This record gives sequence, structure tokens and C-alpha cells, in this order.
Amino acid sequence: MGTLARIVGERTDLTSAEADHLARLVEEWSTIADLALSDLVLWVPTWNEAGHVAAAHVRPTTAPTAVPDDLVGSFMPRGRRPELDQAAVYGKPVVPRDPGRPGAPAALEAYPVVWAGRPIGIVGRYASVAPRVVGHLEEVYLESADDLLGMVVAGAFPVTDGDGDPRQAPRVGDGMLRLTAAGEVEYASPNATTAIRRLGLARDLVGARFADLVARLVHRPGPVDTALASVAAGRTAGSVDLENGTATVILQGIPLMREGARVGALLFCRDVTDLRRRERALVSKDATIREIHHRVKNNLQTVAAMLRLQGRRAASHETRQALSEAELRVAAIATVHESLSGMTGEAVDFDGIVDRIISLVRDLAPAYPAESGSVRIVRAGSWGELSSDLATPLAMVVSELVHNAVEHGRPSEVEVRLEQQPDGLVLAVRDDGRGLPEGFTWDDAGLGLSIVQSLVSGDLHGECSAEGADPGTAVTVRIPLATR
Repeated sequence: MGTLARIVGERTDLTSAEADHLARLVEEWSTIADLALSDLVLWVPTWNEAGHVAAAHVRPTTAPTAVPDDLVGSFMPRGRRPELDQAAVYGKPVVPRDPGRPGAPAALEAYPVVWAGRPIGIVGRYASVAPRVVGHLEEVYLESADDLLGMVVAGAFPVTDGDGDPRQAPRVGDGMLRLTAAGEVEYASPNATTAIRRLGLARDLVGARFADLVARLVHRPGPVDTALASVAAGRTAGSVDLENGTATVILQGIPLMREGARVGALLFCRDVTDLRRRERALVSKDATIREIHHRVKNNLQTVAAMLRLQGRRAASHETRQALSEAELRVAAIATVHESLSGMTGEAVDFDGIVDRIISLVRDLAPAYPAESGSVRIVRAGSWGELSSDLATPLAMVVSELVHNAVEHGRPSEVEVRLEQQPDGLVLAVRDDGRGLPEGFTWDDAGLGLSIVQSLVSGDLHGECSAEGADPGTAVTVRIPLATR
């Protein structure tokens, strides 16, 4: 769609509303190409009226292409293809067909795209001139393509429809039903018949009122959903699921309009039973994983509470301190699982985890009073969402570094800075406390820094450095992009 917008913006004088209409047409016109068994090329008039430029091109999936070269961006001067010029001047389709075969398209047909009473583009229909055997299926396809192209000329196509997932939308080859104005099935392709029969249909489709069949097939208590009934009857456009305990079929409807009156409808259907089953399995699996994270979080919080109670009963200061540190480590891991229990995937908001870890450490700060009063702990920067495999060891690293700064540095402020760089992630914990001991090396590190060094080098494949600041200490952790 970017190429279409660029060509229209740079080489035409069309308004934004006209450009939007062309964009919506191009989003939906693959259906017409499949039914027409032809390539479609959108030609738009140049700003100086010297000719037309190809702004979009779609090939059919139901027939060989008649235009092997990509025409997008090519210029067609006036006079070279009279069909395009006539359609642009008179605002009517130019369809030079053989009177003996009125249903067979010509090599090139031109259909003006009319908006607000004037042509704003031309849809060129390029059909293969090679002889082919045309059966009843192809005849219905071609008739339906003529109807939709007539709606393009009348400004009635594309039909406004924002429902449904375009990635799952049925294509012409998946299955097609053609309904009369009364909602009776006039034609059902073999694939459409197979899809509807998977729902339990035991009678012929042709001649039946499709909306009545749908009401019996869905097996739902109460009235049938209004949108489903309306689409199945051919009254409105839209995409709905036709589902019962046996199968699921997507229905996408397009009412056929002629001179402002509805003359029938096209229903495209796709059997998505296996796809829906996999989706439900994924939803169930995701819910199970979230429940596991929730239970792990609860168990870890219980362990942290037990450590807190044991610490209160401990007789020595060293024991209370060790139990307090163990409680913080368990709580940091529980914070990650708490975040995972509320997410739909395996990624967590790491910024929120850091904020909760800071709150946990802040609760312990009164046990290590700053030399100048209370301790202020802040976060700067952002990492956004990280995978759970990365978040768990990083949460431990943040917890240990912040707690270590508060316990040993006795600072008045600790800053946790999260930076995203082209080659990876950078975590910097800086305090304005006492600083590192003279001649400090990682061999002299205590338990907290040893845990940090082990996690960074082992689990995160990164590197960690510590240096004296003026005043205080700065510890920097670098996580390479490959690990992230």
C-alpha cells in the first residue's frame, strides 16, 4: 500500500479521499481477480493528463497470469491503449467482447473507478487469450466477476467491512456460494459444499434458503446471531463464524448490487476447524502457564514470609541479616513470576519489575541507614518488555546490586539506569556512598557480587565492571544483543 500511496501522491492530483477509496479497492480486489481469472492493474491519471500510470497490480490464484511483468510504476501515454482512454473520458466500462461468447472476457477490458461522479482511476482487466475449457464453475466465477466490476464502476465496491481477521479471510478457491436476491443458494462450489457438509449438512445446498440451513446447523439455543443471519441471507457484508460442535467455517459475504438494488450475494467460506482447535489449545496452554506462574509466585512469597518470620526470631544480627538477604532474593524471583502470571505471553514489563524490586529494597533500607539520613532509590531509562528467560536473572542482578549498594555503601541516593544500545542492554547502578575498598578486585567480592558475577557471565553471557565514582561506586552490566 506504500507504493500505491507514493505513486498517487507524487504523480497524480487526486485528493486524499479519492486516494483512500483506491486504497480500499486494492485491499479487496484480489477477490475480483480470482473470480475474473484475470490480472487486474489499477491505472491512475497523471497530474498533467498526459496518460496513466500503473499504481497497483494483482494476479489471480485461480488461473495463470496474463501479465508476467510487474507493471507498477510504468507509464501509459494517451492514445496507446484506446480502452483506457475511453473509459477515462466517458466514465463507462469498455468491454469489447465477442458477441458469440459474451461471458468470455476480452484480452483487455477497462472499468472506470468512479468516485463522487468522476473517474479517478481505471481497472484494467487482462485475461489470458489462450484457449481453455470453461465449465460451470468458471462460468459462475466470470459472471460474479462481472457483477463486482459493475459495482466498482458504480462506486458500490469495496463494501465497507471492518470485521474479521484478513489473514483468515476465505479466498475464492476455498469455497463459494452464490445466492439469489431471496437468499436461496443458486450455486455452490465443490469446496463450499464439502466445508458446509462438515457442519453436518445432509441435504443439497442448491435451492435451499441458506439462512434457514445456518439456523439448523449452528445448534445454539435461542435465536441465531443477527450478524450471522444477515450475512447468511446475503443482506449485508461481513465476516462471521459458522460453528457447532463438529466444525467451524468462516463465512464472508458480499451483497451483489445492480442499479442500487440487491440482486444476490456471494458467500465465500473456509473450513477453519483445525485452525480454531489449535487456537483453543494455545489459549488453554497459555492459561495453564499463567496459572503455574501464579502458583510459583504464591509459593515463593510463602517462602519469603517464612524467612521473614525466622529472621525476627534469630538471636544474632548476622543471622537476621543473612535471612533478610535470602528473603529479598526469593522476593525478586517471585516478582518476575507475578508479572508472568498477568501476561499473555512469555515476555514481561521489566521496568515494572525493577520498580517493585526497588520498593522491596527500600523496605530494607532502614536497617542500613545512610550516613546523611534516608536513602533515595530511583530508576532512570527503560528496557520495556523482556523474555522471561532474560528477566529472571536480570531481576536477581538488579536486586543484588541495589541491596549491596544500600548495605555497604550507606549512600543517600542510588540510581538504577536502564539503557538500550545498538549492541545490547546496559544496566548501571550508581550510588554516592563510601565507594569501593582500596585495591578492590572481583576476587574480594562478597556473596552478593559473586552472585551477580555468576549470573552475568553464565546465564546472560555478558560482562560486569565496578569502579569508584566521585563519590560512591558505579557498577555496569552489559548484556550483548545476541543474548537479548
